Amino acid sequence: MGFKEQIDYSRLPKHIAVIMDGNGRWAKGQGKVRVFGHEQGVFSVKDIVEGCVDVGIEYLTLYAFSTENWNRPKEEVDALMQILISTINNETETLNKNNIKLNAIGNISSLPQQCINDLHEAMAKTAHNEKCTLTLALSYSAKWEILDAAKQIAAAVKDNTISIEEIDEHLFSSKLTTVNMPDPELMIRTSGEHRISNYLLWQMAYTEFYFTDVLWPDFRREDLFEAIVDYQKRERRFGKISEQLN
Repeated sequence: MGFKEQIDYSRLPKHIAVIMDGNGRWAKGQGKVRVFGHEQGVFSVKDIVEGCVDVGIEYLTLYAFSTENWNRPKEEVDALMQILISTINNETETLNKNNIKLNAIGNISSLPQQCINDLHEAMAKTAHNEKCTLTLALSYSAKWEILDAAKQIAAAVKDNTISIEEIDEHLFSSKLTTVNMPDPELMIRTSGEHRISNYLLWQMAYTEFYFTDVLWPDFRREDLFEAIVDYQKRERRFGKISEQLN
C-alpha cells in the first residue's frame, strides 16, 4: 500500500511549508554544474504542487530564494533569476488549469525588475483561483520580516494610530507578509539538513518538522505523502498534556 492510501483526509495539514534543499549537491553527484540541479528542481516543484492539489492541501509555501542567497556567485544568482522568470511564464496556464493561486512573500522589490513584472502578472492572472494557494518565498528572511513588522508597529505608535497596550500576537501577526494565510502545520526540509535557515520563524512556533535525506531534485509526491503520513502519526499538544486532548 502506498503512502497516499494511508493518508487520513480528515486530518490533513492545511498549510505545508517546504525548504527545497540539495539542488547543488544533486548536480555535483551527477557531475554537473550547480545550475543544472536548480533546473531539475523545477520538476520536483511541479510534482509537489500537483501532489498537494491531489490530496487537498490548501496552502503550500516554498522557500525559493533567501536574502542570504544573494551572497552566492553572481552567475548562479543570475541563473536562478532566469529559471524563476521562465518557470513563472511557463506555468501560469497550468496554475489556472489546476485552480491554484500564486502568491509571493519577501522583499520582492529587491528582485530584478523582469522578475517583479512577471511575478505580479502571474499573480493577477491566478488571483481568482481557490483550490490551493502556492506561495513563493523570494528574497525572504524571517528576521527581515519580523523587523519590518516591528517597524510598522513602532511607526503606528509614534503616529498615535495604536497604543502600546494594543500590541499583542494578533496585531503583530497582522503586520507579517503571511497575514492572509494560516501558520504552517508541517515543514518539510530535504537533503538531510536539520535547520530552518531563517524561514518563517514567527509562524513556525508550533509547526511539526519533517527532515528527509532525499535531495530536492529527487523529491516527488510519494515523498510528500510519506511526510503527511508521518505528520498524522504525531500528537500535537500545543503545551497541553495528552489527557487534556482526549
